[in-house]
This record gives sequence, C-alpha cells and structure tokens, in this order.
Amino acid sequence: MKPSLWTWNTRTVVTVGIGGVLYAATSWIGIPIVADTQLRPAIALLAIFGALFGPVVGFIAGFIGHVINDLITSGTVWWGWALGSGITAAFMGLVYIFKDFNAREGRMNKSHLVLFAVCGIVGIFVSLAFSGLFDIFVMGEPNDKIVVEVVTAGLANVAVFLILGLPAVWAYAKRNRSNTNLSVDR
Repeated sequence: MKPSLWTWNTRTVVTVGIGGVLYAATSWIGIPIVADTQLRPAIALLAIFGALFGPVVGFIAGFIGHVINDLITSGTVWWGWALGSGITAAFMGLVYIFKDFNAREGRMNKSHLVLFAVCGIVGIFVSLAFSGLFDIFVMGEPNDKIVVEVVTAGLANVAVFLILGLPAVWAYAKRNRSNTNLSVDR
C-alpha cells in the first residue's frame, strides 16, 4: 500500500532531501541549446520522484533542487524557474494519486503510462509558461528571449521525459511486478 500524499515522516523528509540534492547535482549536466537553455537529463529525476512519491514530494524536491543548483552555479536564484521545476514534478506525480497505480508494487498498466505521459507533457509546458511569464512580468526579461527559451526548453524537456523518465518508471514498475509472485520457503 502506498502512503498518503499528506503522510509526512522521516522517510518522506529524507526522500525530499535526496531528490532535491540529486536534482541539483544532475542539473549541472547539460547540453547547451540556446542562451540560458540546456538539454538536461535531470528532468528524468523529476518524473521518477513525482511518480514514485507523489506530486507533493515531487514539487518540493524539484523546487529545492533547482534552488540549490542556482545558488551553486550562479549565486542567485531564478525563483520563477525554481517554482517551474516544482510544478513540472508535481504534474508528473499526478499519476500517483490514482488508486490502482503503484510503481513500487509493480502496478502500472498502459493506461497509467498514457496518463503519465500526458500529465508530464502538460506539466512541462504549464511550468515553462509560468516561468516565462514570471520572467517577463516580475524580472523584466524581454519577451522574444523568453519565448525562445520556453519553446526550446519545452521541446528538450519533453524529449528527456519521454526518452529517460517515462521508461525508467515503467521499467521500475515492471521489475517490481515480476518480483511480486515470489515466496519464501522455510
């Protein structure tokens, strides 16, 4: 049985911490696409933490990880983009709330996979729209620069999510499904 979204214990706090640190550490790895935009495999971690632990844990881990990465790499936090990372993970974690979904117990079928893909893609573009609008209206960034960043980051994030994140969660669930019929002989 999977824990409730609102059950907070030591394990939940540790999971958020590990997720945040892993996302921050892997956010350094990227292939530059356009100015201030990279293809980052770390997006796959948002999918994994969101799907396995839910939208709340995913949001907090994504947000904290982005803040840590910003502080280490540039010394300043881009709050709109940090919130965007959290929003992305929260959308990817929406699959967690479905009663018959539980990747840790191997319960993930093709309809869950489709739902996960749709929620992830929608979440990527919702979070990037939020981040872009935040930069335009709060930070005073030029519209044309932000549009290019949002579109290229969106396409790159969708590619990483579909190529790395979604298959990782599917494989994890499949591995756990094959182990559920084991018994211990004494």
